[in-house]
Amino acid sequence: MTSTDLEALAIAAGRDLEEASAQEIMRWAAETFGSKLCVTSSMEDAVVAHLASTALPGIDVVFLDTGYHFPETIGTRDAVAASMPLNVITLTPRQSVAEQDAEYGANLHDRDPDLCCSLRKVEPLQRGLGAYDAWATGLRRDESPSRANTPVVAWDNRRRKVKIAPIARWTQDDVTAYVHAHGVLLNPLLWEGYTSVGCAPLSCTRKPGADEEGRAGRWAGSGKTECGIHL
Repeated sequence: MTSTDLEALAIAAGRDLEEASAQEIMRWAAETFGSKLCVTSSMEDAVVAHLASTALPGIDVVFLDTGYHFPETIGTRDAVAASMPLNVITLTPRQSVAEQDAEYGANLHDRDPDLCCSLRKVEPLQRGLGAYDAWATGLRRDESPSRANTPVVAWDNRRRKVKIAPIARWTQDDVTAYVHAHGVLLNPLLWEGYTSVGCAPLSCTRKPGADEEGRAGRWAGSGKTECGIHL
C-alpha cells in the first residue's frame, strides 16, 4: 500500500475501532499488516507483546537498548524472548555511550535530556521501523495528560506508518487483570515501587511519591514528560 492508502486506512480504523476490545484491535492489525507489523516494547512489562503474539505468533517485538537500561530491564527482555512465541529485535544507537560521551561530554542525560533521548531512542527507532507499515505500542490514556487523547489507531505522519495503541482505553486495573489472567512477565522494578521504567540514571527514572501520577518519576523536575518517540 502507498502512504496515502495507509493514512486513509489509519484514519478509518481509528474511527471504526474506537470501541473495540484490545484483542479485536490487535487481530485487525495482524490480519491487515501481517509481517509488516511490529510491536515496540520498553520491557516495563510484556502485556502488548503477549497480546500481539496471540494474534500473530512470531511477531517482531522491537526493543531499544539505549546503553543506560537497568539490568532488570535487560533481564525482562531476555525472559520475554525465551518464553513467548515472538521475535525480539534489539535496536542500538549509532554511538556507544562512550562514543557519545566523547562527542558531547559525560552525562548528557543530565544536561540535555531531549538530545540524549533523540540520539539513543528516537533516531534508532526511526531506522528500525523502516521495514514495517505499522507499529503497535503500549500507550494508555490514563498514564499522563500528554497521553490522554491517544487514538487506538492513528497515522504517524513523521514516520509515515500506521500507529496502533490497542490498550489505549485500558486503566491500570485492566493491565493488572490481564497480567494475572495470562501470567504476563513484568519488570521486577515494578515490584520495588517504580511505576514507569526508563533509563537507569536518576535524572531519567526515579520512584514516584505516593501522591504522584505514574510517570512523575520520569525526568523529574526537568519539565520533560516524553522521550520524543510519541510526540
